[in-house]
Amino acid sequence: MARALLIVLDSVGIGGAEDADAYGDVGADTVGHIAEACAEGRGDRAGLRQGPLHLPHMSALGLGLACEASTGRLPPNLAPQGALKGAWGYGVETSKGKDTPSGHWEIAGVPVAFDWGYFPNTEPAFPEKLTAALIERAGLPGILGNKHASGTAIIEEFAVEHLKTGKPICYTSVDSVLQIAAHEEMFGLERLYEVCRIARELCDEYKIGRVIARPFFGTPETGFKRTGNRKDFATPPPSDTILDTLTKAGRSVVTVGKIGDIFAHRSTGKEVKPNGNDACLSAAIDAMKTLPEGGFVFANLVDFDSEFGHRRDIPGYAAALEAFDRRVPEIEAVLSQGDLVIITADHGNDPSWHGTDHTREHVPILCFGPAVKLGSVGRRESFADIGSSVLAHLGLGPAGKGKSWI
Repeated sequence: MARALLIVLDSVGIGGAEDADAYGDVGADTVGHIAEACAEGRGDRAGLRQGPLHLPHMSALGLGLACEASTGRLPPNLAPQGALKGAWGYGVETSKGKDTPSGHWEIAGVPVAFDWGYFPNTEPAFPEKLTAALIERAGLPGILGNKHASGTAIIEEFAVEHLKTGKPICYTSVDSVLQIAAHEEMFGLERLYEVCRIARELCDEYKIGRVIARPFFGTPETGFKRTGNRKDFATPPPSDTILDTLTKAGRSVVTVGKIGDIFAHRSTGKEVKPNGNDACLSAAIDAMKTLPEGGFVFANLVDFDSEFGHRRDIPGYAAALEAFDRRVPEIEAVLSQGDLVIITADHGNDPSWHGTDHTREHVPILCFGPAVKLGSVGRRESFADIGSSVLAHLGLGPAGKGKSWI
């Protein structure tokens, strides 16, 4: 019996979404624009990285070819050097929205057919009914922010007032989300989580996908920095995902990073949630070392999105891609004969783009393993094809709306 590892490189899109105009994202291309910037010297940063984008392992798996198939352009320095080592293609999102739940749920077999709720880009952004209920039920002296904002910027703007008043910082974006930031020590981490649980209940009426706890630490003298104790409170998927199918079949499931939060902890098996890309990848590799036959590891590497995409940090994003690429051989080293690895993404977040939000893009599909047939898996008309292929590889029947290429 086979095993499978699915790694979501959060926000590593490869451009080309046909409906990008509906989202204001025509021309966005996360990987392509990073590769171009690096080739032109705009990806250099002293002490971090220099020169052209260097992704030899993912290029050998077909990353550059997937980019070319998606956009018609082969990004600089991403052509495979030597023999191809994987199967490659790209996925087209059919879900409404360009956010984390939409992308992950569709990957897992459940495209989002309904419209998410969003908060308007006004001040205040939240309905008075919502904020009044949150203040009352959570016993808060009030809230700060109440607008669209970058997470790091709004903490800098309101952190001092937050410490003086005890009011949490509430903000949103173009995504279906309410984010709540508070000082991890002065406000309290568990108290922040409880405020978010209350907000999660209140947001159901507005069809908001996620409430996110954003704890931070620091002082006015040292500055403020977000901690690794982020927690997402998501509404559950509307129907069974591949995680439900696997769990009902008695298979071993390990979820790494924020996967448990994204799927509202339903059928998410053993949850492992370290902080940062490297730690999450290490956890996924360790899980594969002991995963029984027929098992599944599902990992999200969030730093691409949260640390570099939203912050429009091209050198940081490029360095993160190169750091992941260097570890691909470690993944290969723990695979058994029947194992399958799929590397993909949930949306884009082009660091060269305007604003600070996600971008509507195709996603790469890179497959490898000892028995994987090399070559193109083509254009996949839904991210759900990824989940369907995982189930097919694991010997389980079709689920959701995807079509397996296996």
